[in-house]
Amino acid sequence: MNTAGMMKRIAEASPRFKARLAGALNFFSLLTAGLTELLVRGTLNFVGGYIAIASMVVVTLLVYDIFKPVNRGLSLLAASFAFVGLTFEALRWQPQGVNIAIVVHGFYCLVIGYLIFKSTFLPRILGALMAFAGLAWLTFLSTRLTNYLSPYNLASAILAELSVMLWFLVMGVNVQRWKEQASA
Repeated sequence: MNTAGMMKRIAEASPRFKARLAGALNFFSLLTAGLTELLVRGTLNFVGGYIAIASMVVVTLLVYDIFKPVNRGLSLLAASFAFVGLTFEALRWQPQGVNIAIVVHGFYCLVIGYLIFKSTFLPRILGALMAFAGLAWLTFLSTRLTNYLSPYNLASAILAELSVMLWFLVMGVNVQRWKEQASA
């Protein structure tokens, strides 16, 4: 099957499948990035990083599509934040020691948290967890604050975000409620 055919099948897939695929790819990306950072040096470190980034591009597109029925504009804003953050990550740009990609990802998490909270097809607690992750990522705006809160800010952000992605992977979304919200 060619790429266009595969993309068409994904576009026509159920929202539950898209959520599960997003969860699986997000987990793959986190695992790839983590293992690459811990175990690999040199050129392979860059390759592993770019594989993780490419996975997150697909996750972003899937998440955008899942949350379009809640608020198309905010879903697009979240996707824009994600793409800006992924661009900074790909360039490995960290002016004055501030990881811009993580900070921008914090804004992405806040918007997605709001969209989850306003959706009718996911539990609201997941929205609160995602918003909490966003706030934890925003602590990286200040190197001093990051150092003071480390490793608690990093651990809490990862655990909160991982909870949401595990829900996506295992449960997906409530398709009936998603369709009701999409047709409203």
